[in-house]
Amino acid sequence: MTHLSPPAVRERIDHPIIDSDGHLVEYLPAVRDLFLEEAGSSRGSDFDRTVDIWRAAQTLSADAKRNAGLFRMTWWGFPAVNTLDRATATLPRLLHHRMDELGLDFAVVYPTLGLGPMSLPNEEMRRAATRAYNRYFAESFQGLGDRLTPIATIPMHTPEEAIEELEYVTGTLGFKAVTLAGHVKRPLPPNPGGRSEDVPHGAHWLDTFGLDSAHDYDPLWRRCSELGIAPTFHSSGMGWGARASLSNYVFNHVGSFAAAGEATCRALFLGGVTRRFPELRFAFLEGGAGWAANLFSDLLGHWEKRGIHHIRHYDPQAIDQAQMRALFETYADPRAKGHVDELSAALGVLPTNDERDEVIDEFAACEIARAEDFQELFSAPFHFGCEADDPVNARAFDAQANPLQTRFKALFSSDIGHWDVPDMLHVLGEAWELVDNGHLDETDFKHFVFDNPLSLWCGGNPGFFDGTAIEGDVSAALTS
Repeated sequence: MTHLSPPAVRERIDHPIIDSDGHLVEYLPAVRDLFLEEAGSSRGSDFDRTVDIWRAAQTLSADAKRNAGLFRMTWWGFPAVNTLDRATATLPRLLHHRMDELGLDFAVVYPTLGLGPMSLPNEEMRRAATRAYNRYFAESFQGLGDRLTPIATIPMHTPEEAIEELEYVTGTLGFKAVTLAGHVKRPLPPNPGGRSEDVPHGAHWLDTFGLDSAHDYDPLWRRCSELGIAPTFHSSGMGWGARASLSNYVFNHVGSFAAAGEATCRALFLGGVTRRFPELRFAFLEGGAGWAANLFSDLLGHWEKRGIHHIRHYDPQAIDQAQMRALFETYADPRAKGHVDELSAALGVLPTNDERDEVIDEFAACEIARAEDFQELFSAPFHFGCEADDPVNARAFDAQANPLQTRFKALFSSDIGHWDVPDMLHVLGEAWELVDNGHLDETDFKHFVFDNPLSLWCGGNPGFFDGTAIEGDVSAALTS
């Protein structure tokens, strides 16, 4: 399909375009140098193993892969025939040089391989590798801040580790945007009387920080608020449940970012994080907005039927036993009627052992009094990264289709640098297609590429774009 060129799109609008999720494909020899500075000059082979896990996994048997929690990982993931784009994804100065050609005014750039170290189980390796990638990003983007800003990565195994790296990247390296690990795989303990070696390496539970976490992450959210940092998440659900094929990457990849974003978003909401920290703005990248509309609808529907104002409608103790017995006597078949004396016990299935309000109110942390609170706690703080060619982006702006006529904060997120962008010159035209096809109007498009990014990046830091090429436009928008 033919798309409008970047200049043709720019002729139709009068506002900047902010890309909230481009990608750098790191040049590993340079990252390796920094890792050796962090971990020690003898640790090069350790770094190489973290990079070559894809290749090493191919030598294992199927049973060994499953035991280790491995799956068919990403392969052939970057531009190759389009050498200019591959170089653009590797060299920030080339990306900066091409910004006008691509039709972009400003881009927030995420790591690619650098997203992996946040999940390394070994703390020493995780800290050293994460620090090396963050230093690499800081060095690579020096002098380019008028059009580009890099993202630092923050491991989340403990809030203390997260805060330590957050302080370093903001205070020492000067980052103003970060991405946090969206989950931590916590190892399962052995069964009572069992041995730890009996538990497969791949056996784990997912900690998503907002609910039933192994730690209290409120000190981290509080520090993000104090620093004016918007917590963003760019994690994948590849390897989870049914996304663990040993042979098919596409099977594992489809929906994986949405699954990971949905898990973290759901935990933050039900854990009351947005109630306790209403000033924070969060983003979930690369999963689109379709899942956000579904989750919002599901949460609202569950609250309407299972909120504290309604949940006792399902308490077995509320059954009128005399009426039920009379109905059994009249309508039950002979086999059921033969057990009528067991009626009370039989109707008490799915019980709870504790009926206190604070136990049965599963929305208690959200302190919801009315349906409209969902907009304050969900659609206001949460932002959703949407790739340019995703037709479901329109769902975020379809107030008539969404409960409470809600519009979700979809963010234009190019994903340049990865295989799903064969030609960077087409990204802006693909995003504009929804306007040409009548699914968005030009005001919606402005929200997508400018207003919603301002909501995210300036929500806690009004000066996020100070000193950039779009400072004047942003200042005018924030004061209008």
